[in-house]
Amino acid sequence: MSNAPLTVTLNDERPHDLSVAPSFATNGPFSVELVNKGQAVHVHLHIDDELSRAASLSEGNHFVDGGQTKHVEVFVTPPPEPVSGKLKIVSGHGSETRYVDVTVEPGEGGKPPVDVDETLSKPTQPDPEPSVTESIADVFPSVDPRAAPLFGLALVALVLAVALASVFESFAITLGAGVVVGGVLAALVLTMR
Repeated sequence: MSNAPLTVTLNDERPHDLSVAPSFATNGPFSVELVNKGQAVHVHLHIDDELSRAASLSEGNHFVDGGQTKHVEVFVTPPPEPVSGKLKIVSGHGSETRYVDVTVEPGEGGKPPVDVDETLSKPTQPDPEPSVTESIADVFPSVDPRAAPLFGLALVALVLAVALASVFESFAITLGAGVVVGGVLAALVLTMR
């Protein structure tokens, strides 16, 4: 089955005259070829409800100048089974009307639509957020994860020692802060694998 155009001859024997095949079959997009052999004319194209399940027009109203050939695109979504309906063609603001029986066959050799696995519609479960211990172990991979609480306690002691030393500016407190910093560093070295 080819996607040759559906040819409509206008003004062949008399003004507003229409000549078109009574039926047309396709399995994909096609065009309606409006061939005007006389004076300028207005042409209206309309797809009925049945045919609109598989086909749609780019535009319904067209002006075709004398001696002009105009192509109107018909977009087709190949259905899983044949769809038939009527294409209405009107010229000269209703002077002449013709109906074409159009059948849209399944596309791509009648292959069935692709089945989609229902599991694809279900969102995957996100990975749980890591615990504080795991986060510290990620930052310091050579630290034993069981030592993470000790590491946290050492960090708090270090911050407290530095804060007290800077607030009181006393030699004894600064010396004590130094001892705390040294102890924290020693504890960290001991927790390394």
